[in-house]
Amino acid sequence: MTDLRVCHLYPEHLNIYADRGNIAVLRARCEWRGIGFAVGGCGPGDPLPEADLYYVGGGQDRDQLLVEDDLVGRADGLRAAIDDGAWMLAVCGGYQMLGHYYRGHQGDEIRGTGLVDLVTEAGPTRMIGNISIDCELRPGEPMTVVGFENHAGRTRLGEGVRPLGRVLHGHGNNGRDGGEGVHTGRIVGTYIHGPLLPKNPALADHLIGAALERRHGGVALEPLDDRLEGMAHDVAVAIAAS
Repeated sequence: MTDLRVCHLYPEHLNIYADRGNIAVLRARCEWRGIGFAVGGCGPGDPLPEADLYYVGGGQDRDQLLVEDDLVGRADGLRAAIDDGAWMLAVCGGYQMLGHYYRGHQGDEIRGTGLVDLVTEAGPTRMIGNISIDCELRPGEPMTVVGFENHAGRTRLGEGVRPLGRVLHGHGNNGRDGGEGVHTGRIVGTYIHGPLLPKNPALADHLIGAALERRHGGVALEPLDDRLEGMAHDVAVAIAAS
């Protein structure tokens, strides 16, 4: 039986932006297709379970500090899993912790995993509002991703690291270079939440299909009746543009 295994990292700490909603969308879209779905949480000190998709959500600075040592200690294990074919989706604070560090206003730092060459530093204001981006996770398959952003961090990607997409409306990584998030190898990071996947079913399906490839090879996902999801997505895009 085809099945997808998801590991939700730190569900009790990094869940500030309705991150369980992203897990719920992955579950629903798998179950509607008859794809088995299993999700397990992984908190500080727990063994890292084997999974096809690792998810880490957002949290306030104090929450990130609570998991900092544990997450940094898992970097090698996560890197090995990704090298073995697993995918990772990281949102907001989790996205920042993909990089080398987050530096706050007072110069204090929260260390990251270094899985991606990026750094984040706090800016003078928060960047808040609806956002939409154009992105292309697979060549020839463009999509618009929409949601909400709320972050003080200004993220700068390392040389040669490409963003998840180009900002159509909103701020993105730093409000200056026009990029939003990151997509490198099997890692996707983004500031877009609200949560992310309910408004972007095409992105959810991309992650499901890609993560299934690890153990099941290429899987053609059965099309779903996404008329309501499509209308909600289009309304969100229009709101971001208004």
